[in-house]
Formats: sequence, C-alpha cells, structure tokens
Amino acid sequence: MKNILIIGGSKGIGNAIVKQLIDTNNIINISRSTPALSHKNLRHISADVLEDELPKIEAIDTLIYCPGSINLKPISRLSLDDFKADFDINVLGAVKSIQHYLPILKKGNKPSILLFSTVATALGMPYHASVAASKAAVEGLTKSLGAELAPTIRVNAIAPTVTDTDLASKLLRNEKMIDNMNERHPLKKFLQPDEIAEMASFLISNKAASISGQIFKMDCGIVSFKI
Repeated sequence: MKNILIIGGSKGIGNAIVKQLIDTNNIINISRSTPALSHKNLRHISADVLEDELPKIEAIDTLIYCPGSINLKPISRLSLDDFKADFDINVLGAVKSIQHYLPILKKGNKPSILLFSTVATALGMPYHASVAASKAAVEGLTKSLGAELAPTIRVNAIAPTVTDTDLASKLLRNEKMIDNMNERHPLKKFLQPDEIAEMASFLISNKAASISGQIFKMDCGIVSFKI
C-alpha cells in the first residue's frame, strides 16, 4: 500500500480521488473541511494550507495538490487582490506543500507529485485571465520540477475542462446551462470527478513510471478539435 497525501481531498475532484484510491492505499487528507467519508485507511488533518503550519508526516509516496479556484470576471473587474488570491491557492499553496514534504517524499517508494491546471491555459477563454494566469504557472512548475527532481520524483499535472463539482456549480446551475456546456464540447459532454480520479490513479501508479513533466488535457475535445 502506498502512502498518499492529498491536499484538499474533502470535496470535488480531491474527494473523488480519495474514493478512488482509499481501498488499496493509506490516505492522509489535509483540508479545511472534514470529508463525509470514513474509512480505516483514511486519516484527516484539519488545516488551511495557506495559513497554517503543515503537520509532520512520517512517510509519503505521493503528494496530490487539489485546491483551486474559478474566479471568472472581465479584466476590468479583476483586482490585483483577485490575481494574488488565485496565485496563492493555485501556485503558492502547492509550492508550500511540496517544499515542506519534499525531504520525506524523496524517501518514498517510487514517489510522485500530481498537480492540477485547466484547459483555459491552452484555450483563450473570456473572463479567465486570473485563473488561467495562475494555472499557467502551475504548468511551468510541473515541467521545472519534473526536470529538477528526476529521476527520483515524477511530477505531472492534469488540465481538466469543466467538471461537475461544487466549484463549478455556477456554470452548471440549470438544465439550459448544462445543455449549453455539453454542446460546447465536441464529445458532447463535460467531466465527472470520477473520470479525473481514474486519470490521477494512473499517473501516480507504477504503470506511469516513464511519464513526468507532462500536462494531460482532459478536454472532451474542446481544445483538441474544431468541429
């Protein structure tokens, strides 16, 4: 069993990853809220990754950083504080977590790090300036750390399109918006959290031993195709 640290595993994509991995791994979840799930392989630590001192953990094989933001405004309404807040949660929270746990992670069993970006870094989308800027930094961090930490630690990121989580609820708040979102994607669908959890499970597994420094677009075709 691997020892997997998930930052932000109580909700959304993070929680789906916990559910995907929990039967065959030891999971430590650090988040502000307590997950509804209870399991003998799950240990929850309540903490705010940006504000609190991160707890000591004795063994880590994989670090997955899930916190993110969807702050959609026109550039004229985005303040510098908006940009700073998005950068804090998406980038500096990940950096803080990686720096804190890197010495332990280096001692892990075929260790890996998994981060999260967005399709908005590859596809110009109105009102995404702040989140796209911070997630582009996550992609740069992924590639830089992948090179720096090779061959000991693999580093990858997933860049999903709209996913049916609480974070995206304003984009999917009625049937018309759901239908429109489906139609925007060439595959006529958007993502469910369990689909991303499946990809995460693969990327941290030994089956992905030759993959590092990569950004995996789970885009339902919206970036890849013009139809």
